[in-house]
Amino acid sequence: MYRELLEPINQFLHCVTPEAWIQEAIKPERLPVILIDHLVCELKAAQSAMYLIRKYAVNKDSGDALLAWLKPFEDFTYRKEGDWRTLVKHNNLTKAMLPKSGTPYGQDLIDKMVLLIKEELHHFYQVLEIMDEYNIEYENITSSRYAKGLLRHVKTYEPDTLVDKLICGAYIEARSCERFAALAPHVDKRLGDFYVSLLRSEARHYQDYLTLATEIAGEDISERIRFFGEVEAELIRTPDDDFKFHSGVPV
Repeated sequence: MYRELLEPINQFLHCVTPEAWIQEAIKPERLPVILIDHLVCELKAAQSAMYLIRKYAVNKDSGDALLAWLKPFEDFTYRKEGDWRTLVKHNNLTKAMLPKSGTPYGQDLIDKMVLLIKEELHHFYQVLEIMDEYNIEYENITSSRYAKGLLRHVKTYEPDTLVDKLICGAYIEARSCERFAALAPHVDKRLGDFYVSLLRSEARHYQDYLTLATEIAGEDISERIRFFGEVEAELIRTPDDDFKFHSGVPV
């Protein structure tokens, strides 16, 4: 029923999730790490989008407001401070931010990233609700190799740095969408329905990242997109001894 939604994503990605990862991911004993890593990935996606807004698009006051707004989510995740049930009231970010004077990026970057942040943190809260239903306690876990493996290839001069980061964001969102779809038929209805509900926003996020990358580059970036696609596929297809939501083939 979501084949049409996934078709452009499957064309964008250079490989599908290996069956070995799916079979490992659906084991009952893997559910805690899948949900906790999913939770942390949602926050990191919001943090990455916030960083882009603060660095490239808004003035200092708006940037400081962003930091303060995200702090309760970070306090809970990294310092285990606060009650997760109160986080929902903090997801009230608006697009009413002042662009930096003279910035070549401005409002389009703000609009797309603010919407992404709000949706990622809504998903963050939904994962916490599911963890509570399944009696899975939150605990700190290490990061996988996946995002670092992509970002280590980002160029160090502008605007290429920003363009590369946006391309990486597109691949992370597209892979998340593909994996939710891969898992949905193999889990119980509550979790499967949740994964399916995420597909549309994740698919739009990857498109927003690509649109921004193309607009900011102002030139054909298909070769750069293809390069990161090959890097991403290598991370997904190769053996990985650290099982996580975006990990490679389980060892």
